[in-house]
This record gives sequence, structure tokens and C-alpha cells, in this order.
Amino acid sequence: MKKINFLLLVALAFTLASCNSDDKELSNNPFDSISESSNNERDKIVVISDLHLGNDLAYSENVKHLERLEQFLNEVRSSSTVKELILGGDILDEWYIPTRTDTYGSGSQADFVRKSVAANQGVFNVLNGIIKDGKIKLTYIPGNHDMGISAENINIAMPGVNQARDTDGKSAVGTYNPDGYEQIAIEHGHRYDFFSAITPNANESEAPGAILPPGYFFARIAANSFTDPTTIEAATKVPDVTLNNESDPEQKSKSIYYTLWKKVMTKVIYVKDNFNEPIIKTNIGNYTKTYAINDILPKNATDGSIQMNLYNGLFTQANWDARQKYNNVKSMTAINEAIVGSLETEFIDKQANVQYIQNSQSKVRLVVFGHTHLPKIQSYTNSNGEPCIYVNSGTWEDQKTRDKNAAIDQDVINMNFVVIAPIKSNKQNLQVALYKYNRGEHLLVDSKKLDL
Repeated sequence: MKKINFLLLVALAFTLASCNSDDKELSNNPFDSISESSNNERDKIVVISDLHLGNDLAYSENVKHLERLEQFLNEVRSSSTVKELILGGDILDEWYIPTRTDTYGSGSQADFVRKSVAANQGVFNVLNGIIKDGKIKLTYIPGNHDMGISAENINIAMPGVNQARDTDGKSAVGTYNPDGYEQIAIEHGHRYDFFSAITPNANESEAPGAILPPGYFFARIAANSFTDPTTIEAATKVPDVTLNNESDPEQKSKSIYYTLWKKVMTKVIYVKDNFNEPIIKTNIGNYTKTYAINDILPKNATDGSIQMNLYNGLFTQANWDARQKYNNVKSMTAINEAIVGSLETEFIDKQANVQYIQNSQSKVRLVVFGHTHLPKIQSYTNSNGEPCIYVNSGTWEDQKTRDKNAAIDQDVINMNFVVIAPIKSNKQNLQVALYKYNRGEHLLVDSKKLDL
């Protein structure tokens, strides 16, 4: 009898040891084993942006990365040391829709959001699980591709999510300071982008009250370029436009704008459509008409001046200043630099330094943007001689391809995220780290320390 009891005790001890071993292995969460952290309390902030979750996977910018995104979010959810997950804009995507597609069909924006959730159900299951668990704060910041989605409709996708929107009615932009950190500013970054910043009163005769910027139409054409592809050689040629009055600042700005459009329509989002054919269906954001590409592109009028059917009045410094003020921009920028900077995105990254770090009225010393899709981490020094950091959180969209059979290893492309973690529980001493989700592993790209 004693022998049997002894054997039972041995078996039980072996079973418990095995279970403990399994539990330890299961709890080996990558967020909970960062060497610079104490890893014993909820104090880490994770930032991701530019997920570009579409409402139809036939043309969504994020299809190949959805499974990895769900895996990543489950890691966040199961972590015992993540305090907050911040979604830094362009989470849903109302912009990247093929030109001939009616964005809402016969439905509403709420229906569009519900369809987007259904198309990306696994991802939203985890996000809403995070909210329901109540252990990790989930915060959403609007980007340009989801700038028109109302707070109410975001709440359809993620009931109870914390939404960081500017409080003066400019709800299409927002800056977020994580709990306890007024020195950290997180926003999407589109308010500094000439193509993507909120654009009120631009086309009042066409769409009274509309705020969608020129970049919206750029995205519609871009979607067409990849869903109905052609070659550069066979693409429709962009008409030439001549600057006939170089002494006129407005004409000069329009010429720069035209040069950018020609560059992208020739090398990046080339299409085979007839530029005079009305193909861009709107029915969104107070726009109701169907537009031709030539309605967007600058052209020479009969008097030789450069004009356009849409956004014709945007090209003065005074208008750009008023538009920046509407977007709650703190330090005004030059219109021509902003136009060029929409494509040469280093300009937008540098606004972290211009708007926050060098702003004597700002206490911010760590800035996180998305928007450009180009992950980076960069050091600055403010006017007080204090070290500061800027991070761009990159994107989770797939690498686009016109050849659907192309052998692209999407598992090593994009999928970036940022982790802000107190060093050994010292909340004033932070490790700011940029990672890549590489084949499901946390690959450290770069990191810097910041003593607040």
C-alpha cells in the first residue's frame, strides 16, 4: 500500500513539473522578456499604425499580413507587461478603393465599417478581446485613410476603444499623450502633408462642407493602377503643362504640384484609363459626382495659366497657412516645401522636430508618427539641450505587386512596431525600440534610451 502511494506521489510530482514547465514555456511572451525592462509590471506601450484594413480583400492593401497581424495582436493581448496598445492611424481604409467602385455601394459608412470588420474578423476579434479583457488600454488615433470615419462608426468596429481626436471639432486629426507621459506625443502625421491634411472649403461648388484632400483621389487612382494593371509603356501619357508665368507664386506652386502628379502618374500609379472618362465614383465625404482623372490634374487654360477643376484655390501661402491653422499645426511651413514633401516624405518626418521638439511651448521629447510607411528612429536635441527622439512606426500593408503570381516573401516585408518601455521600472528612463515582425519573431531594428 505504501509502495503504491509512493508511486502515485512520484507520478503526481512529475505531472506537476511537466505542467509548470509547459506554463513557463507558454508564458515566454516576447513583450515580457525585454532585457532592458524589469518585466514584472504593466508598464510597456506598444504603437502600431498603417494597418490599412480594407473592406474587400480582393483589393485591400493588407491581405498577406493579416495572419501575422492577428498573431502579433494575440501576443500583445497575452502579455503581462503591456500597459497600452496604440493604433496610430490608417487602421481602416476608405481611400484605397478602385476608381469605378462605389465605396459604400447602396449602404452607409456604418455598413462599410461592418463589412471591413467582417473582412478582417480575426484581427478585430483580438482587438475587441483586448478591450473586453480590460487589462490593456486600446487607443485609436485617426489617420488620413480613415479621417472621414466618424467616432460613432469607429466604435462599431471597436466598441469602447479610447479615441484620441483633437477636441475643437477637428476630429480627423489627433495627438495622444499616453497616461502619465505628457513628454510623449503620438499622432499619425498627415496634418503636415499638403496632399493629405484636412482640406476644408476646397471645392464648395462641387461638395459643400467636404474636407477630403487631394490625396484621396491619388489613392483611388493608385488602387486602379494595381487592380487593373498595365505597363509603363502602355500607360496613358500625362499631358504636358507649361509654367508661363514664373513670377506668379501661385502659378509656381501649381507647377510644382503638376510635376509631382506627372512623376507619380508616370512611374508609380500609372494607369491605362482615358483621362477624360468619368471613372472616379465618390458618394463619400459630401462628394456625389463621378470624376475624370483630368478633373484632378493641372492643365493649361486658354490664357496659358495653370488651372484645375478640383482644388484650384489651394495654391497660395495664405491658403496653406489657413489650412494648417485648421489642422491645428503649431509652426507654419512653406507651401512649396509642403507640396514637394508630400512625396519626399523626409519633410513630414522632420515635422516631429519642427512642431514638437524645437517648439519652446512644448514639453514633448518623444514623438511617434506613422503615415510615411518608412520606419525610422532618430535622435534630436531641443532648444534646452535635452536629448529627444523621433520614431516612425512604419506599416503593416503588403508589398504591392501588379503581378499576382510574383514570388514575394511578404513574411519579411513591413510589419513594424514600436515599444516604449521603462528601464528597470524607472518610468523616467525609457527604452524606445523599433521592431520588425520578421517571420513571426520580434526583430529589433534599432533602439535608443531617453532619460526624461
